[in-house]
Amino acid sequence: MTKRVAIFVSGGGSNMRALVEDMTGDHPGRACVVLSNNADAGGIAWAKARGIATEVVDHRPFQGDRTAFEGALSAAMARHRPDMICLAGFMRKLTGGFTDQWAGRMINIHPSLLPKYKGLHTHSRALDAGDTIHGCTVHEVTAALDDGPILGQAQLSINADDTPQTLAARVLTLEHQLYPAVLRRFAADDRTPVFLQG
Repeated sequence: MTKRVAIFVSGGGSNMRALVEDMTGDHPGRACVVLSNNADAGGIAWAKARGIATEVVDHRPFQGDRTAFEGALSAAMARHRPDMICLAGFMRKLTGGFTDQWAGRMINIHPSLLPKYKGLHTHSRALDAGDTIHGCTVHEVTAALDDGPILGQAQLSINADDTPQTLAARVLTLEHQLYPAVLRRFAADDRTPVFLQG
């Protein structure tokens, strides 16, 4: 049975686009809705142009009340009956109250080789630490930030002349390969990790 996939974005949604473009043919998943906390997100416009349902739940009216915000997210999403969620550059931290409901059915991509560099500024942190290897990770989402079982990693060598910007661009290319590969397995109930080399 085809899995109905909700994809959460906050910006341009380049990872969302990579996922949607891969969900064709014999892929076990299909995007049922693209949801954002930002009405101006480029990802929303892109999805609309392709006939994919969209929802916007602005987080700003819920300032300081994550539970109410997450309730509104759930209500918006319920109309589309998703089987699972992919976070693709969704820049709001979700509480355990939300993530627990989707345990084992929600995945995220993060621009570091977890468990290294949870949170923000991963590329500059890797450079500051003198790392020679960097990359990205797809993992199941839990209440803990950038935690949860690892479903895939892609890595590349850091060049001597890399800056946070060049490293981010190179890692993003890997993200666009890794996330679709993991989703294709995950939507078929296969949690065997995917490992790619850039």
